[in-house]
Amino acid sequence: MQIKRTIKIDERIHNFLLVLIALLVITSCKKEKSNFTDKQVFRYNEHSNITSLDPAFAKDQRNIWAVNQLYNGLVELDDSLQVQPSIAKNWTISEDGRTYQFHLRNDVLFHKHKLFGKDSTRNVIAKDFEYSFNRLLDKNVASPGGWVLQNVANFKAESDSVFTINLKQPFPPFLGLLAMKYCSVVPKEAVDYFGNEFRANPIGTGPFHFKLWVENTKLVLRKNPLYFEKDEKGNQLPYLESVAVTFLPDKQSEFLQFIQGNIDFMKSLDASYKDDILNTDGTLKEKYVSKINMKTGAYLNTEYLGIYLDGEEELPTKSKLIRQAINFGFDREKMIKFLRNGIGSPATSGFIPKGLPSFNNQQGYSYKPEEAKKLVAQYKEETGDENPQIAITTNSNYLDLCEFIQRELQKIGIVTKVDVIPPSTLRQGKANGKLPIFRASWIADYPDAENYVSLFYSKNFTPNGPNYTHFKNDFFDRLYEQSIKEVNVKKRYRLYQKMDSIIIAEAPIVPLYYDEVIRFTQKNVSGLGINPIDLLNLKRVQKN
Repeated sequence: MQIKRTIKIDERIHNFLLVLIALLVITSCKKEKSNFTDKQVFRYNEHSNITSLDPAFAKDQRNIWAVNQLYNGLVELDDSLQVQPSIAKNWTISEDGRTYQFHLRNDVLFHKHKLFGKDSTRNVIAKDFEYSFNRLLDKNVASPGGWVLQNVANFKAESDSVFTINLKQPFPPFLGLLAMKYCSVVPKEAVDYFGNEFRANPIGTGPFHFKLWVENTKLVLRKNPLYFEKDEKGNQLPYLESVAVTFLPDKQSEFLQFIQGNIDFMKSLDASYKDDILNTDGTLKEKYVSKINMKTGAYLNTEYLGIYLDGEEELPTKSKLIRQAINFGFDREKMIKFLRNGIGSPATSGFIPKGLPSFNNQQGYSYKPEEAKKLVAQYKEETGDENPQIAITTNSNYLDLCEFIQRELQKIGIVTKVDVIPPSTLRQGKANGKLPIFRASWIADYPDAENYVSLFYSKNFTPNGPNYTHFKNDFFDRLYEQSIKEVNVKKRYRLYQKMDSIIIAEAPIVPLYYDEVIRFTQKNVSGLGINPIDLLNLKRVQKN
């Protein structure tokens, strides 16, 4: 599609102004008079912009990272994805696996605010969790996180310190679900007072409290002096005095700011700078070894192309032959080596990624161009469509990957177009079924493969759930319903693997690669861990 030159110029001016504003804020932050030094401020950039600081809307990573600094739930995950106490100091689970009883700490306080009266704060009690969970289910709130409680029959504050949850049926991954930021505790006083503006006036219990948010420009959080957690030596957490988030939309600008030392942390790898910072085997270039630190680790994230299977329009991708041909038609190993500089591994074992216990390395799709050509030929013979054409929609960050696939698919007889749209438009189109093929990723919210197979359960069709492809298979649905009741871990894993094999066979998606977490930090940053769901935990971070 041709875009007028004037629009291109306007976009460039808009992006330049955003960059300029953000850089001015970074500079002004340095000059700001305060009672702490710049060494105590942790600075990072979020190029996608944050849409809400309300945990009920912590749907994607940009919001989750900010919300994680501001709020706590009953439990949390450590860097090994083991469930640990948070506001709940301990819990019991009934023998039938249906009743969870949580015993709360008595020293957890909400962030200071005049809404709490003369003391400016108050203790968290079980009624606060009762309120917060009811709010998740409130249709007027319209939280995308209500599904987290879909297996819950009821919940109740038994006393100020005891909170009980009863499930409809046993669901072993439930504790991991409760660690999601949707399940954070919020104070009724603040939500009642701010209404819809609670999204921009957050009050929680987390290691940092809210200071300032200029949308699309700057977010500032300050140390919570009332935070309840201490380190192993009894020192108050967090160590940092402040967190400053900027919103430079351009990743190349973010990279330059990082290399110049103006931000402390960079989370991603982008085509605009990957060859400057990494060798093709995924190691740090020699010129940066003494200047910055790099960590990589397993990531519960599968990058894929989704194929929308509903709708009246007859498209080539409605045919399983074409979907399978696409899967066989490009070299994932070459793609990872040259376009990702060795970060990640080819997704040749289905949708469930490496790093989960139920991953069994089953045979998925590898590069078989001759097989792909046969499937295309069979499609042409059966349908009479001699010129199958498809369109892949992506955002600019993944354009190089999609253009690589485009070139490969042309060789097997599928005419392929790549459409580039803004990330927000891509998200909307994906949710509304407007895009026949879309680039997407699925990052696990909790460490169980149910998180992945739920994307293909027919009762989870968007916009009411995460089934973006509108895949429907009765046998798959029966296996899914069986798996969420199965208490025996090995049996449940076998059910997950059967479901994954159905996804491989029916090909409603094109798995691209299993991602890796990659984190770059300045040499003076310590205590920043790494975990397979790429959650940003800052309460133990220090700057020396």
